[in-house]
This record gives sequence, C-alpha cells and structure tokens, in this order.
Amino acid sequence: MRKLEGKVALVTGSGRGIGRSVAHQLAAYGAKVVVNDLDAAPADEVVREIRAQGGEAVACVGSVTAVDFADRFVRTAIENYGAIDIIINNAGYTWDNVIQKMSDEQWYAIIDCHLTAPFRILRAAQPIISAQAKKEASEGREVFRKVVNISSVAAGGNAGQTNYSSAKAGIIGMTKTLAREWGRMKVNVNAVAFGHIETRLTQALAGGASKTVNIEGREIKVGIQQSMIDAAASVIPLGRPGTPDEAAGSVVMLCLPEANYVSGQTVVCGGGFGSL
Repeated sequence: MRKLEGKVALVTGSGRGIGRSVAHQLAAYGAKVVVNDLDAAPADEVVREIRAQGGEAVACVGSVTAVDFADRFVRTAIENYGAIDIIINNAGYTWDNVIQKMSDEQWYAIIDCHLTAPFRILRAAQPIISAQAKKEASEGREVFRKVVNISSVAAGGNAGQTNYSSAKAGIIGMTKTLAREWGRMKVNVNAVAFGHIETRLTQALAGGASKTVNIEGREIKVGIQQSMIDAAASVIPLGRPGTPDEAAGSVVMLCLPEANYVSGQTVVCGGGFGSL
C-alpha cells in the first residue's frame, strides 16, 4: 500500500477538514508531508498524528496569501526532505455576497486565496522540480510528480459567489495550462472539483443561528441552513453530502502511480451532482 514511499508532499490548508484527510492519506501511502494551516495548533496536531502512526511530517504555519509564504513553504520541504514530489493546493474558504454588495476586499480575499496563492506556490516550486526532472532524465529515469489543484462545482457558476466561482474557474484554467507547460518535466497536473462536502464551513446552523470563523482577522460567516442542506442532498444522486475522507480520496488517487498518464483533467467529486 505504500505506493508513495519516500515522496515529499506539500498540502495547504491541511490542519483541518479535507486537507487534514489528504495529509493523513498521503502519509499512509508513505509520503513525507509538509502540513500547513493558518494556526499552529491544528497544523502541529496533524504532524503529531502522522508521526504517531509511523509517518513523517513537518508543519509550515501561516497564510497562503502572505507574499513570502510560497518561498517559505517550498523551503520547508527542501530543508527537511530535500525534494518536492506532490503539491496539493487545497486551502480555501468562502465569503459570499451578491455582486452589487460584494466589496473589493471580499473579491480580492477569495481570489488571492484560491488563485493567487496556488500560482505563487507553483511558481516557487518550478525551479526545484525542473532541476529534479533534468537530473532524472540525464540518468535515464522517468519519475512522475503530481499537482492537484482544488476547484469546485461552483466553477460553473453559483449565485452569491462571484468571487469564489471566478477563482474556482480560474484554477481549472491554471491546471490545464500547467499540464501543458510541465508535461515535459513528467508532472501530472489535475484538479478536483468538490460538490457538497461536510466540513466546518458547510455545517448545519443550529436553530438557524449564524456562526463565524476568524480568518486572517476577519469574522467570516459559515454554515448552511438545514433546509438548504436537505434540498442539496435531494439532488445528489448518492443521496447525501460527501465526507472529508471521501473528498480526500479523490485527490489522493490522482497522486498514485496509476494516474501517471492522467493530466490536465478536472475530476468532479460530487456524488453524481455537478459537471464541468
């Protein structure tokens, strides 16, 4: 089962939710994981959990939108493990409003998190991946690396999410472009578009009361009315939202050797709902 033995994986937003499940599953396949979260406590907890299970992991705490984050993230992988093999651009959240009420701050916060941050991370990783690929080619070896960018079925358009839908559509364009640019380096670049997955951001609102989470000093409303969750479940062919482990599985399968000839694709993980 350790098909990723010795591989080095970088996973943004992996202290909680889907990212946490991705980190654990990659570690179970043998990968060394660089765990990231906005806050130290959840990132460190995931590192401890992976190590307790016999895996290897280190934390790189901070916001993916920080100007220096990409270089620091990549440097953490190199200083601790000496290579980069897998990059999962998972960190994200929603900050919704109809367009006439959406501020510039709302627009740029979501675009920066979901689109600019992956761009910076992949740009920072390119020289390292290129050097690794050239060395392997000179030795007559074909070694595949993996990038999985996280999109959403909202990339097809969703009322109240101009910022999020635009970012998630943009990441698909980035994925297709890098699949062409990086194919010569034997890098498979794919995206996974999630449908309704159960996380702290999509939890049911108890008694209809609003909940918030603090993200970079902003109090962001999270949660969904139970009636909306029930309505969504009624149109999902599998009849329910997905779990974080199920969502993570769709990401991790694209990191395995069986996916070495899959690139430039967007896999929809939505229980049969949604298409792109």
